[in-house]
Amino acid sequence: MGVDYLHDRYVNFYTNFAFKKLFGTDVNKDLLISFLNSMFDGREVVSDLTYLNSEQMGTSETDRRAVFDVYCENERGERFLIEMQKAEQQFFKDRSVFYSTFPIREQARRGEWNYNLKAVYTIGILNFTFDDADPEYFHHEVKLVDLKTKEVFYDKLTFIYLEMPKFTKQESELVTLFDKWLYAIRHLATLFERPAALQEKIFERLFEAAEIAKFDRKELYEYEDSLKVYRDWFSVMQTAELKGEARGREKGREKGLAEGLAEGLEKGLAEGLEKGRAEGIKEGLLTTARNMKSKGMASAAIADVTGLTLADIEKL
Repeated sequence: MGVDYLHDRYVNFYTNFAFKKLFGTDVNKDLLISFLNSMFDGREVVSDLTYLNSEQMGTSETDRRAVFDVYCENERGERFLIEMQKAEQQFFKDRSVFYSTFPIREQARRGEWNYNLKAVYTIGILNFTFDDADPEYFHHEVKLVDLKTKEVFYDKLTFIYLEMPKFTKQESELVTLFDKWLYAIRHLATLFERPAALQEKIFERLFEAAEIAKFDRKELYEYEDSLKVYRDWFSVMQTAELKGEARGREKGREKGLAEGLAEGLEKGLAEGLEKGRAEGIKEGLLTTARNMKSKGMASAAIADVTGLTLADIEKL
């Protein structure tokens, strides 16, 4: 067993182990109930939750299966899919919609049935951003809407996405219980004690359940493995981002040189022709070379393009 997590007091919420332990177990379901109620802010009230089988199969053997992070229903039979996603997938919205079909289809009844469905909520806690248009808009709630009337057409299917990197409130700025939950989720692994702003009883429960020193040996092994996966993923993503930035800079430089060359040739030749045939060609080449030089191109490269001598170019 490694020891690279021993300097932390609390688990990293973004690991699969921590997410499922804190939000996906019967012993800690009061944590998830509190989180959901804080998010709904009185519009929905969850009194109890029952955890359901997180592995779902389609209606036939050839259907694709779905494995949910946390799947449960409340006392009214409404279904909740809670997913924690570390990185943006190419079709993560499609995945959310696809996953929502399982809680819908499994409500079907044999024989006579009037198609009355219970509400389904798909909730994504995202450790990435997918909408850069507004840096403060992090809490997305999506329903089926009539585009003309702007009214909700169907209120039993809801997708909620929380872009956690956009939640930047400091402890002194926390007001609502939902604020406090988001702060705890984002900063849990870096804290060494429960913040003064998080003194509600539910956060005492959260920090008690998240304290690594209280894990048994099996939990320690599982958390270490989960943390390693998370750190490996983070390293891969960081490396890919740096490589992407480097490729972007190189493409930008190449594009800039190409555009500069084209502009210089066009402008130089136009100016040279205007000065007449007698000195047009030479003057055009000199003008082109001058433009290229002003854009920082090397003399040797200018000579290759224009056919001028290095001596001519150095005089410009």
